[in-house]
Amino acid sequence: MSAGAPNLRGQLHASNFLPEEALANWVRPLIAEFIGPFALVFLGAGSIMTTAGWGLDGPGQIVAVALAHGLAIGLMIAAAGHISGGVYNPAISVGLWLAGKFDTLKTVAYIVAQLAGAVVAALFLRYIFPGDLADDLNLATPTIAKEGAALIIGRGRGLVTETILTFFLMYVVYGTAVDKRGPGLIASLAIGLTISMDILMAGPLTGAAMNPARAFGPALVSGFWDDQWIYWVGPIVGASAAAILFSWVMTPKEEG
Repeated sequence: MSAGAPNLRGQLHASNFLPEEALANWVRPLIAEFIGPFALVFLGAGSIMTTAGWGLDGPGQIVAVALAHGLAIGLMIAAAGHISGGVYNPAISVGLWLAGKFDTLKTVAYIVAQLAGAVVAALFLRYIFPGDLADDLNLATPTIAKEGAALIIGRGRGLVTETILTFFLMYVVYGTAVDKRGPGLIASLAIGLTISMDILMAGPLTGAAMNPARAFGPALVSGFWDDQWIYWVGPIVGASAAAILFSWVMTPKEEG
């Protein structure tokens, strides 16, 4: 094989332009934290738009949507969890900050990258699904009170639902990926399945966002902001409660 490609890599490698410390601590993690939510919105919200375009409804649609979201996050964690931690969720970022795993600057930087990834993915969906299909981006925006929703449960119940769903998500994240005693080798699988499980239960109720970025990206691009606050307050409260429980109670003090 030619030595051209390795030589080109050596000449253009990012370490030639930025210090390795900056790459390791900031550039690579923030790129990973951009790509993860990008995949979640592009594939998760995109699956809603695709199945709606096919006219698929009922159990078939919810299974497809649950798998798309769960696989997107699970595989992105497997791909880059060793680089950034595979957080991909502002609510999880806040929970890890409360548990003392992240400092404030890192938490803010991660949240900005996560929101940016979600917005750019929604912009691509708007481009890929032209004309009337682009309106289906509204369908991919979680909301409690959307007209014509399969089941409207009200904002109070919706808030509680999103809180509990994200509690489960953070509980699994902490137990498999953060706690060193946990089964770290299956963390990506466990986290992805938790997202799918939550959507199978609550997708028709709230959209089962569990992630402010998942709600924010499509909302910003579609201009559909109904109930947006629920998808920030509920997930942040749920993730924070689970992180505090695991860090302050479930984990021995000397291992925290």
